Amino acid sequence: MQRFCKADRKEFRLTYHWLPEVNPFCCNPLPIQGAMGWIMKLSELTDWFALRNVEPELVLAQYAELHRQVPLLYALLAVNSLAVTYTHFGFAPSWMTVLVPAVLVLASLARLVVWLARRHRQSNAQDALRELRKTYLLAVILASAYVAWALKLNAYGGHYEQAHVAIFIAITVIGCILCLTKLPQAALSVTLIVTIPYLAYYLSTGNTVFKAVGLNMFLVTAVMIQVMLNHFHGFRQLVTSKGVTERLSRENLRMAHTDALTGLPNRRYFFEALNDRFAQAAENGKPLAVGVIDLDRFKPVNDTFGHLVGDRLLEAVAERLRETSVPTLLISRLGGDEFAFILDCDEVSATDYAGKICAELAEPFKVENLTLSISGSCGVAMLESGCVEAHQLFDRADYVLYTSKESNQGNVTVYSPAHESKILSAQALESAMRSADLEAEMHIVLQPLVNYRRGEVVAVEALARWKSPSLGDVPPTSFIAAAERSGMMHDLTLMLLTKTLDLVERLPPGMKLSFNLSAHDITSPSTIFAMVASILRSGVDASRLVFEVTETAVIRDFNTAIGSLDMLRALGAHIALDDFGTGYSSLSYLLRLPIDRVKIDRSFIPGCDTEAGCNLLSSILALCSSLKLTCIAEGVEDADQVSILRNLGYESFQGYYFAKPMPIEELAPWAQAWTAEQAAGRKRTIDRSLAP
Repeated sequence: MQRFCKADRKEFRLTYHWLPEVNPFCCNPLPIQGAMGWIMKLSELTDWFALRNVEPELVLAQYAELHRQVPLLYALLAVNSLAVTYTHFGFAPSWMTVLVPAVLVLASLARLVVWLARRHRQSNAQDALRELRKTYLLAVILASAYVAWALKLNAYGGHYEQAHVAIFIAITVIGCILCLTKLPQAALSVTLIVTIPYLAYYLSTGNTVFKAVGLNMFLVTAVMIQVMLNHFHGFRQLVTSKGVTERLSRENLRMAHTDALTGLPNRRYFFEALNDRFAQAAENGKPLAVGVIDLDRFKPVNDTFGHLVGDRLLEAVAERLRETSVPTLLISRLGGDEFAFILDCDEVSATDYAGKICAELAEPFKVENLTLSISGSCGVAMLESGCVEAHQLFDRADYVLYTSKESNQGNVTVYSPAHESKILSAQALESAMRSADLEAEMHIVLQPLVNYRRGEVVAVEALARWKSPSLGDVPPTSFIAAAERSGMMHDLTLMLLTKTLDLVERLPPGMKLSFNLSAHDITSPSTIFAMVASILRSGVDASRLVFEVTETAVIRDFNTAIGSLDMLRALGAHIALDDFGTGYSSLSYLLRLPIDRVKIDRSFIPGCDTEAGCNLLSSILALCSSLKLTCIAEGVEDADQVSILRNLGYESFQGYYFAKPMPIEELAPWAQAWTAEQAAGRKRTIDRSLAP
């Protein structure tokens, strides 16, 4: 006999489960010691009949099935009892044809009513098991009463009445087996209680016909019992497999809704929950807050220490977010270093909670013997009139998140009507871009970059300008951001590059031309490949091109960005790191990026007249010199700044002091005039030095 033994840790006892048989009467028993077959231990047989160690799923399935079958059994018993009573009325005493059947029929009808009343009631496994045992016990009691009454009644009447009793008993057995198939212990017990006395009675009469009838009933009953047990065996396997399937389904659903790294609900679950809670809040007029959290300075940590440390950091962040949990909160990881929460509360409570999150994230993290400092910026939006869809509420929170990252990093920004007007403006801009003839409406202007020591214009920076018929002059920062949001950046970059390449041959010989690349450009292989193809088709000498990138753009996807820049350098183009000093880890990027020159951010120039400013600018220049990188000061506005920077050792400049961006038609006259002025200035200096 095969069985599975498991330890019950709470009760320190052993319980036994049959595998693969569901009970000791199942067909095809496993042989033990040859012809002896297998014999069940008495304790195990007792456990089976006592309904012990039954799986909860099986108990509930049995209980549900019996709700449909047991009432039919009681109805069958009541009707058959009345029929037997009718045929024996006048032959047997009144107490046997009136009193006893009345009690039995009323008891059966009472149980029928009880079962019908409970057919829609939800029960747990423990309650269901209690009802099964009660049904089992009452079935045994009623069966004993019915068979005793029937056999006693068999002494009265003639052959027809006795035949009716035999039919009654046979139908009772068949009815019990059929109706109690899902509770085989009760069916088997009732069958034994009814059949054994019946068989013993007819065998003891000495009548050959009665013996034949008794044996015939015995064989039919045995076959039906085996069929019942086979059927229950299949029923149990079905319930078990269904339970396994449901558990696997629940586990798969849980996994599908859970972020594998942090264990928090994932993006899919978040948006499903947002839709449900948005609908409930809108219907009931209750407040609802949605917040989106983005980690600040996470990307440099990931790039510097590797993805393993980055993953451990995200796990630590998730743990802190769990610790800030409050009632009605759902917090999820949307992906990367972005998290979001839903909270049933007013604006004050939502802002306080978001502020608590930001404060927690600002505390240093201990990860694998490293102390890592990051922060979290958060955007919060409240359910208000005019917000008709869940995704609109999320978009509002997402919009103010990036407003927070730009101007309120590490803190909370709450969506307001002012943001609504900005969104509407952004939507109008995107709509105008989609419908515009950008190739006709956009043009390129050039801002010179000079080498003051040599007195030459060494390069120009290509800057895009858009004059929209409907919006007027649109700032580059606005239309670049709109192009990235609307998915138009790829086409816009290639169009502007084509316009820029057309200008190279119109520049003075040797003069280089700079072209700015966005974060989307350098992290999009398809854009870089298209740019390379465009350069090759144009026939322009790539060594005259300088591509400018910012640290902020690079850190979005550092490895992809390096691959893109290496591809451009392979053509012979130069790479400049723009807005140097405003990124997260500028010194490390100087070593890791394939760059030729550095453009100091314009925000450093106004402070050049202070000691701290001078020291900083001097240190940057020394660093670039040691790395053999050309250092360019951009944003120079006046002569005093030029003088100070020249005294520090700077040679290359760009700014309004020298020239504003201009059309290419104005470049040559300006360059000639500026070069001549520098030459004249140097001549005057030489003449003064030679004067007696």
